[in-house]
Amino acid sequence: MKLAIVILNWNGKQLLEQFLPAIIQYSEGANIYVADNASTDDSIAFVKATFPKVHIIQNTENGGYAKGYNDALQHINADIYCLLNSDVEVTKDWLVPIISEFDSNIETSIIQPKILDFKNKTFFEYAGAAGGFIDKYGYPYCRGRMFNSIEKDEGQYDDSIPIFWASGACMFIRKSCFEALHGFDESYFAHFEEIDLCWRAFNAGFNVKYVGTSTVYHVGGATLSALNPKKTYLNFRNSLFTLTKNVAGFLLGIIFMRLVLDGIAGLKFLLSFKVGHFIAILKAHFSFYANLPRLLKMRKQLPKRKKYFQTTSIVWSYFVRKRYRY
Repeated sequence: MKLAIVILNWNGKQLLEQFLPAIIQYSEGANIYVADNASTDDSIAFVKATFPKVHIIQNTENGGYAKGYNDALQHINADIYCLLNSDVEVTKDWLVPIISEFDSNIETSIIQPKILDFKNKTFFEYAGAAGGFIDKYGYPYCRGRMFNSIEKDEGQYDDSIPIFWASGACMFIRKSCFEALHGFDESYFAHFEEIDLCWRAFNAGFNVKYVGTSTVYHVGGATLSALNPKKTYLNFRNSLFTLTKNVAGFLLGIIFMRLVLDGIAGLKFLLSFKVGHFIAILKAHFSFYANLPRLLKMRKQLPKRKKYFQTTSIVWSYFVRKRYRY
């Protein structure tokens, strides 16, 4: 089984300098690639000079996470892709339980390891934590993280279970699955594209799994901070894209409720004097309306499965019922 670790880079020399050595040290048997999204710094020259065994793929433009990986993976011959953020620290033997799961279960198509916070290593990290799920209205949450409530890692998620989505910060996927799904939706640019991919995988009958005996540490926000309204825009817009394309059931009712909940979130931003984030949600909705004909066309072409959620509303559970843990 050939494994390719593919690190998407955009002007990330400092991150590559910091995290590539451990990836090389602890990834024996894997081929390591840096896929560069038309960087303007000297990160690729640095990799070529410092890590000559690392393969370089140079994309012609910065198409974000989605197009960046779609373009790069066309040039890689492997059975398994590991899509790894440039701000992730890997650990000794991190690949062993992942390869074991793929070897022993042909039905497993996508895997996420345990993702802890690089800056606070005893706690889970926001982007993925111990495996992702989604509620009826398309709001994602994780074991170990609900909204801004982050759990301490006390071994409570050292298990191996089916999940709904795997984090794009560190995602393993069979090449056959990635190609069957035609890769990421490039209209997303960044954020939520891995959830869309996993939802399409779920609807197509592929299995996603969390393997908690493999651990990585993620810096998070190294490319785009949570304080940046652009991140709010992409998350809200792409979430609506994903819901429209993939949800089963009465779409109009689900979208209406989702828009109401988004409106409440926007009002909360406004009352907190976070005007930029309020405007970002408005822009996200206008972009959603502009893309709606395209999304509805895609919706007709994609398979659907009904039982995609375990929790009806994570917003209600968290903010009203005060449930802060999975």
